[in-house]
Amino acid sequence: MRIGELARRTGVSERSLRYYEKQQLLTSERTPGGQREYGEWAVDRVIRIQVLFAAGLNSTKIGQLLPCMRDPDGAPSDRATGLLVAELAGERQRIDRMIADLVRTRDVLDEVIDTASQPGRETAAA
Repeated sequence: MRIGELARRTGVSERSLRYYEKQQLLTSERTPGGQREYGEWAVDRVIRIQVLFAAGLNSTKIGQLLPCMRDPDGAPSDRATGLLVAELAGERQRIDRMIADLVRTRDVLDEVIDTASQPGRETAAA
């Protein structure tokens, strides 16, 4: 598939897909005319990249992680080192802390909303 189709199927801009290639997170073949062509596997790869970026990982860390993950058409790599596993465990702990912080923030907002919604607590118009 061409870059436009991959962009449509994943909801990722063509510019981002070119960036992923520049960062060696994604690869393509070139047609004789120089256009990028991707295999079906690229859809899952791009979605994984997006999830990892959303989790707060940078492109360097994602580049280390991707070869250790199984794509639909391949086996996991032997590049998963003990150091990488430890770093990823640290990233997971960071994400867990972020989730806990968000839950606490939501709870505080719920309390404020409940208090502000009680009868007789109407806001005066200025």
